[in-house]
Amino acid sequence: MAEDLLDRTPARVPRTRLAQATSRRWRRFVIVLAVIGPGIIAANAGNDAGGIVTYAAAGAEFGYRTLFFMVFVTVALVVVQEMCSRLGVFTGKGLAALIREEFSLRVAAFALVCLVIANTGLVISEFAGIGAALQLFGVSKYLSIPISAVAIWALVLFGSYRYAERIFLVLSLVFFAYPVAAILAHPNWAEVLSNTVVPHFLLTSRFLLLGVALVGTTITPYMQLYVAAAVADKGISVEDYGYERLDAVAGAIFGDVISLFIIIATAAAVRRSVQLNSAAQASAALEPVAGAFAAHLFGIGLFGASALAGAVVPLSTSYALSEAVGVERSVSRSFREAPVFLGLFTGQVIIGSAVALATSNLVQLLLVTQILNGLITPVILAFILVMANRRSLLGDAANGPIFRAVSTVCVAIVGALSFVVLVQTVLSMFGVGSA
Repeated sequence: MAEDLLDRTPARVPRTRLAQATSRRWRRFVIVLAVIGPGIIAANAGNDAGGIVTYAAAGAEFGYRTLFFMVFVTVALVVVQEMCSRLGVFTGKGLAALIREEFSLRVAAFALVCLVIANTGLVISEFAGIGAALQLFGVSKYLSIPISAVAIWALVLFGSYRYAERIFLVLSLVFFAYPVAAILAHPNWAEVLSNTVVPHFLLTSRFLLLGVALVGTTITPYMQLYVAAAVADKGISVEDYGYERLDAVAGAIFGDVISLFIIIATAAAVRRSVQLNSAAQASAALEPVAGAFAAHLFGIGLFGASALAGAVVPLSTSYALSEAVGVERSVSRSFREAPVFLGLFTGQVIIGSAVALATSNLVQLLLVTQILNGLITPVILAFILVMANRRSLLGDAANGPIFRAVSTVCVAIVGALSFVVLVQTVLSMFGVGSA
């Protein structure tokens, strides 16, 4: 009997170790599933109506010249998203609450005003995107925008938006056709590579304006609000931060890879410098994939992305402001229970749809709102950088010397670019300089 036990013991030990190893792997897998999401969702949310049109405009007007710029923007997005997720994990709070606690009342109020302006511009662009998308199907914007505004408002207020959100998300997945379209369009890959690794900038007002629009549509303030708040709401522990960091970094890179392919596909399809004035022109890059149905395919994706962001963006503003002033904030509450939260949401939907309805050129409106975002983004990034550097807030998780230097350079470049464009804009109002 003893000998039998001795014979069986060695076989049992490996099985036990194997079971333990399997259990650890399953635990890691479950943790990854629980943690992953905020970074990927936020980064890909940048590929909304304004994003798609801005990337397409860059490819149509400047070919591959903006590819190197997008590489820098991707690095900056990775840095910013990582800092926001770290702030959310190690403090358990969203950006609005942190800004209110870490800065004086006047400074915090200034930051929140910037957030409101930036997000209101985005809401306008989303409804402009809805109008432009449905015009491809022959539906007038005077019909599509008001109906969509009422539908989105009702879906959110009556709690059924979660189901509609999934539908809009599926519709927006058509933009994953861009990598295929870029390959089928047979671009000059040597030229693509050259412009990706070596700057080919133009020192013109138009190029700088579009550069700021690319910043504004890629590193949007509401993305940072969403990441920090979502991470805090999910209660991700400090021990599991490594998984969340991977989520933030991978999401930023993945979202911008799609953006790069949109620029490449559009540049290869257009093959000459033109300024986009319609959604039909922007859809040309999908012709290698969809042929005569390119405009309809583009319209479906643009509508899905616009409708999805048309609810998410005003909700992010409502959450931020409600969090800052400490009032009830939930889509499951009634107007009587959460008047500030739902009132802010309603006001943004009304303003966004009304301005989009009053504009004749919806594509140009999309570009202008992204430029506005680009001018405001450095302000928000400065707040994020200061908080991520504070050991009094994050302790040992604060930015180290290398990360502090890299993040400071990224924020400084974005700020300098926005400042130059702002100066150019002011000078042009007085007839100084050329467009």
